[in-house]
Amino acid sequence: MKAVVGDTVIAEADKDDLISIEGNWYFPPASVKQEFLSKSPTPYTCPWKGECQYFTVDVDGQALQDRAWSYPTPYPTAFDRVGKDFSDYVAFWKEVTVTE
Repeated sequence: MKAVVGDTVIAEADKDDLISIEGNWYFPPASVKQEFLSKSPTPYTCPWKGECQYFTVDVDGQALQDRAWSYPTPYPTAFDRVGKDFSDYVAFWKEVTVTE
């Protein structure tokens, strides 16, 4: 699967390596091209996943605020709910299209 902005691939991994959580595909950290992400100061804590880290996606001079996020240290109980350790996996939203 791929996460793309326009023609630029910002993440790519086999579907079996991704984790689906609440309708969002989370990419393994090693599959994400970090040069397109910069940490955002936007705070958020999910009641069951834990503290979230948002990212701005920067592609071709276009800064897409908070269009990617991850959970660096999810609550241990979240692993039971998801069935896997999803620490630092990255999900995308809106202008970032995830395709097979």
